[in-house]
Amino acid sequence: MFSISSRYHDIKIATRQTLSNQTISYLQRRFLPSSQRFEIIEEHLVNEGDRLDNITANYLNNPELFWHLCDANNAMHPNELTAQIGRQLRIPLP
Repeated sequence: MFSISSRYHDIKIATRQTLSNQTISYLQRRFLPSSQRFEIIEEHLVNEGDRLDNITANYLNNPELFWHLCDANNAMHPNELTAQIGRQLRIPLP
């Protein structure tokens, strides 16, 4: 269902029956992995105007892999990574 580059690629799909016998499919919960499990190749100092997709494209050559930076920096919401100017972002191996 999800491409191999998606953060949801390995998440199982569950189903539930409603009282009206309708089947609802949903993704099981995804937990953030421990940031300590990542091999960090570099750090990036957040500057004014930085965007996570551009940072990811620069370091990992694919803007859609932004979630790797989220996981490596314990961020549930991507925008929090660039919200603070001067923050050090851990750049993991893809």
